[in-house]
Amino acid sequence: MNIGIIGSGKIGALVGRLWVHAGHDVRFSSRHPEQLAVWVNELGLHASVGTVAEAAAFGDVVLISVPYLALPELGKTLGEALKGKIVLETGNIYPARDGKAAQDVIDSGLGTGVWSSRYLPGTRLVRAFNTVWDQTLSKAIAEGKGRQIGIPLAGDDRDAVDTAARLVADAGFEPVIVGGLDQATRFDVGAAVYNTGMSAAEIRRTLNL
Repeated sequence: MNIGIIGSGKIGALVGRLWVHAGHDVRFSSRHPEQLAVWVNELGLHASVGTVAEAAAFGDVVLISVPYLALPELGKTLGEALKGKIVLETGNIYPARDGKAAQDVIDSGLGTGVWSSRYLPGTRLVRAFNTVWDQTLSKAIAEGKGRQIGIPLAGDDRDAVDTAARLVADAGFEPVIVGGLDQATRFDVGAAVYNTGMSAAEIRRTLNL
């Protein structure tokens, strides 16, 4: 599968690497793609570097992993390129960093799933990979315990969610399908399962799934 990574920071770089190792073709991008070239080239033929626009065009699936305050503008600039594509969105809302973009979500009580869909209209959106720190994921993979880490997912397009679940498994973790986008609030910042490193079974018990 062709996967575009928009935002090759801690989560984007880590998950993208794992997908390359699983045999997917991954194009990494950032605002400064030249800074990615050295380590991406070390990943081999399944990995490449491009601009944000090139990553959006390349991917059958696109992972967006940027600070939440960047999401509204990203949706405007890449709206047509992302339309109809499966988009996995990982951003978290921190008012001190993200300002109004985060505060609007918090004040609404609707959660990031609903708000992200407003910023990325026309995409087959799935909330994913937002609940666990990259260090926790890296440590679990290194120790052979990746399968014990649960990754909650929320999306309104069932085929898109199923694809996201397969990609979570390909990365070495266990997917937990929580529900539609309105259910993403159940694993947003501050939720009981957020940043806990819980197993999939523990997440399901905690959320009564």
